[in-house]
Amino acid sequence: MDTHEATGALITGGSQGLGLAIAKRLIAEGCRRLVITSRNAEKGAAAVAVLRALGADAHSLAVELGDIAQVQAMIGQAVDLIGPVNALVNCAANTERGSILDTTPEHWDVIMDTNAKAPFFALQGFANHCIDAGHAGSAVNILSIVIYGGLPFLAPYVASKAALGGITKNAAAALARHRIRVNGINVGWMDTPGEDLRQKESHDRPDGWLADAEANMPFGMLVKPEHVAAQVAFLLGPASGVVTGSLMDFDQQVVGAYPDTNES
Repeated sequence: MDTHEATGALITGGSQGLGLAIAKRLIAEGCRRLVITSRNAEKGAAAVAVLRALGADAHSLAVELGDIAQVQAMIGQAVDLIGPVNALVNCAANTERGSILDTTPEHWDVIMDTNAKAPFFALQGFANHCIDAGHAGSAVNILSIVIYGGLPFLAPYVASKAALGGITKNAAAALARHRIRVNGINVGWMDTPGEDLRQKESHDRPDGWLADAEANMPFGMLVKPEHVAAQVAFLLGPASGVVTGSLMDFDQQVVGAYPDTNES
């Protein structure tokens, strides 16, 4: 598959989990130029080694998404490293817990800065780069199925992802005339290293929690990063045609559908 041979990609949060899976998928489809961001320089370097072994000219930028100056600089830095960037994936997110009863203003700002403000200005920089360079572009924002309500302990996270949904729609409409497509994916409960750490740190789950959780899922598994990565690659590539402003639910729980209570 060489559908991404012309792709120069920037993926935030690309050192593990979904971000790394997306990078691998793009390489498998022909991408040879990509940049990932990571808060952890060592993790970023390790991921780059993996991606280069797959045949890509890969680089990592140490970006703290809560620092807007770093966010605004990263598109230009990526262009300096790999040349024109025509694909952006806003994947990184802060999943710290907080409810409507206990979230502080400071915690709210931390979540919103990372999950909504950073993607907004990353998309702004990406769009201006594409326009100035005179080429088309495609962006995918990673949202969450919790935008429809979510669990009580995810209040600021829900708000941030709902905001990103609005950003996705608004940007798609504004940028269509520049041949820049913007889509989003509402990802369900996903099996990632970050989720494993969050379950253990925030919910005191023991080793083996994943097997128990998956046993209760309709398809016997949580969402897998590789599956979402394939959809991201599709939306970034030419096979998705003119699709823009789309928010896809990527989950096995159907929003609005309740368990069948008819025992007969």
